Amino acid sequence: MTTPSVPFIFDRDRVRRNRDRAAKDYQAYAFLKERVSRDILERLDDTPHQFERGIELGAADGTLSAMLQDNPKVQHIIAADISEKMLSQAAARGLETAIIDEEHLSFEDHQFDLVLSALSLHWVNDLPGTLIQIRRKLKPDGLFIAALPGGATLMELRTCLMEAEAELKGRVAPRVSPLPSLADMAGLLQRAGFALPVADKEHLTIRYDNLFDLAKDLKGMGERAAFHSGIEPVGRDVILKAAEIYAERFADPDGRIRATVELVWLSGWAPAPNQPKPKRPGSAKASLAAAIGAIEKSAGEKAQN
Repeated sequence: MTTPSVPFIFDRDRVRRNRDRAAKDYQAYAFLKERVSRDILERLDDTPHQFERGIELGAADGTLSAMLQDNPKVQHIIAADISEKMLSQAAARGLETAIIDEEHLSFEDHQFDLVLSALSLHWVNDLPGTLIQIRRKLKPDGLFIAALPGGATLMELRTCLMEAEAELKGRVAPRVSPLPSLADMAGLLQRAGFALPVADKEHLTIRYDNLFDLAKDLKGMGERAAFHSGIEPVGRDVILKAAEIYAERFADPDGRIRATVELVWLSGWAPAPNQPKPKRPGSAKASLAAAIGAIEKSAGEKAQN
């Protein structure tokens, strides 16, 4: 649960309003949510476990939960989100829904054996606290899987807006949300008390005709900025200059611009007596560097598909 010592970067009411506005046409912009949801299903297939009761946090219109309805591994799934309008879309798919703010999980402890989240936890102020809450809501040997945008996401857009604003205004305000790194998330999983924690990443490249089409997608996904403190809106002159810089620096030969999405993947288990124990130091037959290299290579190949 959020404590007074936690800096409030994001306005959760703004997060909700952004999702409310995106709800009606969300499925037209849900390509990234669908892609991540399919990957979560593949990761579930890698475990022999069966799950009686699961919950999807930040479910939006229930894209992932709907995919799980006919999955034999999961007997029951609840689609939870901060946006009631998003959840009305999920309910229309025949899903059980719950209005839940990820910062304040109101369920009693040990209620679920599966907690999932696809592209939502990056809007949480107290991410360490939320991870602790998730672990507490899991039954022993329950599984947590999540994907969230990492620090390299929209690095091109961030660079262009900063340069345009600095040139035209002589100052820079945050325009793209701060996002966690892989190292950050690996440490947070351990601090939250998860057993057998795993964090890895992959990079995707999405191409657009121009910056304005990228901005339209972000709005349609409910991913517009939601900073807590009042920030002066970016002016049209800055946007036009940023679009010009983007086209000059981050365009392919055909003129289309590139937008990077870094996906940070998390998984961990609620501790249980029957779980495998970590191997003693020095017993591994492959180095950590080699393992990380294999992950990065695999992710790069996947991003090209």
